[in-house]
Amino acid sequence: MKVKRFSSMDDLYSHAVATIVEAKNNGATTFGLATGGTMEPLYAKICKTDIDFSHCISFNLDEYVGLEATHEQSYAYYMNKHLLNQKPFLASYLPDGLAVDPLVETARYEGLLQQYPLDFQLLGIGQNGHIGFNEPGTSFASLTHLVTLEESTRQANARFFSSIDEVPRQAYTMGIQSIMRAKCILLLAVGEAKREVLERLLASDYTEDVPATALSKHPNVMVLTDLQEEENKL
Repeated sequence: MKVKRFSSMDDLYSHAVATIVEAKNNGATTFGLATGGTMEPLYAKICKTDIDFSHCISFNLDEYVGLEATHEQSYAYYMNKHLLNQKPFLASYLPDGLAVDPLVETARYEGLLQQYPLDFQLLGIGQNGHIGFNEPGTSFASLTHLVTLEESTRQANARFFSSIDEVPRQAYTMGIQSIMRAKCILLLAVGEAKREVLERLLASDYTEDVPATALSKHPNVMVLTDLQEEENKL
């Protein structure tokens, strides 16, 4: 696992953009995308470049259950606002938050992921170690599935809603095995709140109690962070 630490957030995001451009120049055509506050500066930088995704396909990690695509807090809306309206892909796929049958929807989405294998997967990381919406305890063998969100995850996302009561309690997410099939993974870990979970990941812990530790077994992961190594304390 390669780790690059940056003292400048601008440098961190510039390096992330360069990594994505390099992947595309080396033939990547299918990109797994992520949402959240960590990704907004990245997408803003991408939109200022001349990179062309018009022959590429994108897949999003997850989507809230119960929100239509036009809802301002849906991830479909987020992606259109921050990236896809400015940098359209040939096709962009997200789970359908209004799907009637969760089993049918998760099978549909997983089928698409297997039909179009991911060349590149972009990830953030939750304070509890979740990647996508794979909460602690999720099987490392999991495929796309319906998940009930932990209260800590709902609290972390409540800032985007008028109140915690409006935050959905369930979501569709790529499974950990679905994520691990990607040829290349770029993980952004930004902010002091992510230090503890990042240290567990880099220590090569491998436990379903911290979903992100599955990445320690992937052959091609790059981690970009603004967190500097702490000096040993006597």
